[in-house]
Amino acid sequence: MEWSERMNSAISYIEENLAEDIDYREAARLACCSIFHFQRTFFVVIGMTLAEYVRRRRLTLAARELSSSKARVLDVAVKYGYDSPDAFTRAFRNMHGITPQAAREPGVQLVACPRISFQVILKGGNDMDYKIVEKAAFDVIGMARRFTTENGENIVKIPEFWDEFNKTQDFAALLKLNNGKLGPVTGGETLGVCLPEDKNKEFSYAIGVEKPARAVKSGFEIIHIPASTWAVFDGVGAISRAMNDIYKRILQEWFPSTGYEHANTPELEVYFPGDVDSSDYRFQVWIPITKKKK
Repeated sequence: MEWSERMNSAISYIEENLAEDIDYREAARLACCSIFHFQRTFFVVIGMTLAEYVRRRRLTLAARELSSSKARVLDVAVKYGYDSPDAFTRAFRNMHGITPQAAREPGVQLVACPRISFQVILKGGNDMDYKIVEKAAFDVIGMARRFTTENGENIVKIPEFWDEFNKTQDFAALLKLNNGKLGPVTGGETLGVCLPEDKNKEFSYAIGVEKPARAVKSGFEIIHIPASTWAVFDGVGAISRAMNDIYKRILQEWFPSTGYEHANTPELEVYFPGDVDSSDYRFQVWIPITKKKK
C-alpha cells in the first residue's frame, strides 16, 4: 500500500469515529507508523495539528446537525466530545462566530472544515538531494526533556528548550567535551535527537554532542544511537523555517516516492557551526530508514 493510501486509511478511521472516542494508536497503525510520526506528518503536510483538525471537523458536523435537525444543543455537544454546554458554546463561537442556538436560524453563515485527503504531488524542477549512509552504533551525551505531540506541543516547546539550554553552563560544558572538534560520525557540532514515543504518547528530545571515547562528567544523559541506515538531507536557511520546510519535503515528497520507510529509531538534527538564524545556514537531517514492507 502506498503512502497516500495508508494515510487516507487513517483519516477514514478518524472520520468514522468523530462522534466516538478516537484511538490514535489505531489511526497510526493504519498509517503504518508510530503515533509521533503520524501526528508530525499530519502537521507538516496539512499545516494544522491532528487535534485541531479533529476539533474543527467535529464542530463542522455539529453545525450541520444543529442547522438541519431539532437535536438539543446539549445532546450535540456531548456527541462531539464536549462535557458542558458552555465549553461547546465557546468552541462553536470561536469557529463559526455565532452561538449553537443561532446556527438554527435560516440563512445563517457557518464555517466548514472539509475532510482532508493525502495525495502524492509530483513537482518538476525541484530535485531533492540526499545520500544513503550506513553508520555503526554510537552514543550521544546531552540533556533530554519529555514532550508530547498532543495539540502540537512539541512544535512550540522544542525550540524553547533550545533557547533555554543554549544559555546554560551545561551547554557550554557540552561543547568543550570534544575540544572544539566536530563529531566523527555526523560531522556536526551539536545534535538534536528525537526518540520514538512511548505508551504515554510522550517522547524524549535531547540536545547533545557525540560522546567522546574518554570518560566525562556525570549529570548528562547518554543516548544510544543504534547501527542504522540513514537518509541524510542537507538543509539551508534559518532554522526556524528551514527545518519545517525540509521535514515537509521528506514526509510529503521523499518517502512516498522511494522504497523506504521510517525505521522508528532515533532521528537526528545535525547542526554545524554558524548562525542558525542566517539565511545561508547549513544543517542536516538524518532519518533512519528501512526497506518498505510489501
